[in-house]
Amino acid sequence: MKTLLDVHTHTIASGHAFSTLHEMVMAASEKGIELLGITEHAPGIPGTCAPIYFRNLHVVPRKMYGVELLLGAELNIIDYRGTIDLDEEYLRMLDIKIAGIHSLCYNPGTVEENTAAMLGAIRNPHIHIISHPGDGTATVDFEPIVLASKEYHTLLEINNSSLNPARKKLFARTNNLTILRLCKKYEVPVILGSDAHISFDIARYDHIHELLRETEFPEGLIMNDKVERFKRFIESKP
Repeated sequence: MKTLLDVHTHTIASGHAFSTLHEMVMAASEKGIELLGITEHAPGIPGTCAPIYFRNLHVVPRKMYGVELLLGAELNIIDYRGTIDLDEEYLRMLDIKIAGIHSLCYNPGTVEENTAAMLGAIRNPHIHIISHPGDGTATVDFEPIVLASKEYHTLLEINNSSLNPARKKLFARTNNLTILRLCKKYEVPVILGSDAHISFDIARYDHIHELLRETEFPEGLIMNDKVERFKRFIESKP
């Protein structure tokens, strides 16, 4: 599979990343990436950009160095209802909207509460992707999450950064294998995410490849080589 898109990345605007927007796009161009998502952390993460940053995204060209850009946010799920931490007026300004559970913004509850939180975000008509659902920050029941992903047309991400041993996410491998097996069983598409916080990591999926081989996951259910299909998916939501 030739990787043509990576839609979960961060620049220095997120506060704890290390490359500028220009550096990220240039690196994507050098790697042959056709579609790049820049998804800065939403306000719940310490040190990230203020909401006014998202209000001004209209000034950025949506094509640079031959790379098409989607500018958006990685939002935080903040309660058991799946509430996210950016108002709807800002959501309308974003090209792409990812939502995930982060330890700095979410107090893990029971399996049922955590599952309800993720399901609430999946059902949100604004949300395109759930970031790193298998990283183990909150224990969830994956089967209803996969089924909701299919029903509500919200992609689940297989996150490469979560699988990096340096992150010490002890349950990430097992959880992501479970997600892949369920998505294969129910024919639910997934998206691979680099979660790059530096330009060198754009389209880096090295920790995911072993899991794809182990599950014999169908290439037809992976969105990263299907730019037009992915764009149609994005356009089908508000």
